[in-house]
Amino acid sequence: MSEKQNIVVMDLEGVLVPEIWIAFAEKTGIPELRRTTRDEPDYDKLMRGRLKILDDRGLGLPDIQETIGSLRPLDGAKEFISRLREETQVIILSDTFEQFAAPLMKQLGWPTLLCHRLVTDETGRIVDYRLRMQNQKMRAVEALQSLNYRVIAFGDSFNDTAMIGKADCGYLFHAPQNIRERFPQFPAFDDYPELLAEIESQLR
Repeated sequence: MSEKQNIVVMDLEGVLVPEIWIAFAEKTGIPELRRTTRDEPDYDKLMRGRLKILDDRGLGLPDIQETIGSLRPLDGAKEFISRLREETQVIILSDTFEQFAAPLMKQLGWPTLLCHRLVTDETGRIVDYRLRMQNQKMRAVEALQSLNYRVIAFGDSFNDTAMIGKADCGYLFHAPQNIRERFPQFPAFDDYPELLAEIESQLR
C-alpha cells in the first residue's frame, strides 16, 4: 500500500483574514452583526438572523463588498500560507461566500478555496444563501482521507470543530476562550510561527 501524502486544510475568517461580519458591524454600527460562528453553533440560525438585519436596514451585497475591499490579511498570514504551500498542498475550507472571498484570496496569492454562494436580486439585495453541501468542512476531510491523504486541519470556531476532530491531526488557532473550554481535546495555538513549526513536525 502506498504511503499517505499530507494535505493541510484550514478555516479562513479569524484564521487568515479578519471576520468579515465583525468588520461590517463596526462600519455600520450594527452590533448584532458581530455574532459569528464563534458565538452561534447553528449556522442557519446565524445566517437567517444576518439576512433579516440586512433587509431591515436596507443593506445589500455591494455594501458588504465595500467593507471587504478595505480588509487586509492578518499580520503574518500571507507569509504563513506561502511557506506552508512550499511544503505541502493547502485547501481553505470556509463557510464564507464566493461573492465575499475573491479580494481576500487575491491578497493571499489565490490559494484553493471551497465555500458557499449567496443569492441576490437585481438590486444587490441578499435574498438567500446556498450551502455547497451540509457539513462541507468535515465531508471534505473525509473525502481527502478516502483519497489516501493524511489531513492536518485547524480553525477557530464551532463550525471548524467537526473537521478538526475528523482530521488525522487537528488544532485550534486564534480560538476564543469559549471554544477552547468547550473543546479542550484540541491543542490551541495563537502564533503563526508556532503553528507552522507544529505542522512541519507532522509533515516529516
